[in-house]
Amino acid sequence: MEEHEPIIVEWINHALGAPEGVHIIPVQIIMATFVLLFCFAFFTFVRSRLSMEHPGRLQQALELGVEFLGDQLEEIIGHSGRKYLNMVGTLGIFILFSNLMGLIPGLVAPTSNINITAGCAIVVFLYYNLQGVRAQGILKYLKHFMGPVWSLSPLMVVIEIISHIARPFSLTVRLFVNIFAEELLVVVFFGLIPLVLPLPFMAYAVFGGMLQAYIFSVLTMVYLAGAVATEDH
Repeated sequence: MEEHEPIIVEWINHALGAPEGVHIIPVQIIMATFVLLFCFAFFTFVRSRLSMEHPGRLQQALELGVEFLGDQLEEIIGHSGRKYLNMVGTLGIFILFSNLMGLIPGLVAPTSNINITAGCAIVVFLYYNLQGVRAQGILKYLKHFMGPVWSLSPLMVVIEIISHIARPFSLTVRLFVNIFAEELLVVVFFGLIPLVLPLPFMAYAVFGGMLQAYIFSVLTMVYLAGAVATEDH
């Protein structure tokens, strides 16, 4: 969305010596870096205020979120699900804050750029396949691509490969399209009637940003469950 390009992006690129209108660092990289810096500052602040005796409201809310995510992992993956909490939680938080960044005046959501959503999807793809190999061994993991019937294994291998390749594509497009549309909707209506009509759309965008982060996280759990599943599960 060129018309909604943050001024700060021009400042940063100008400071790096880029000619006017030329970006040494793309918009989405700068916005994603802001999200990472915010997460680092926010959770450093939260960590400094953690208390076992007198937990504050923010700590209690975060603990509820962690417990909810842990329960989801156990429900979808099984008893070993909580060991994936760090990865799934980190990815979910990054996507959530990235989705909501577009609601801040002068900034855009990194996830409204398909390169960022593709990066997140590729991380998920590599991660769940790696965990599948670690949990089952490479030969056993590859064996499940052949299906239960040996006579149909050539066909099943093709189907499974196409299915797995489609997963990062689906994650990429779903997240990008939803966040891009939500952000564009808010920008358009804010330009028409500032501070009045956009408020309901901003509330919808907040809900949508949270929902898309949750869906992305749940799909990651589902893919992990399929990759690490054994006959014992």
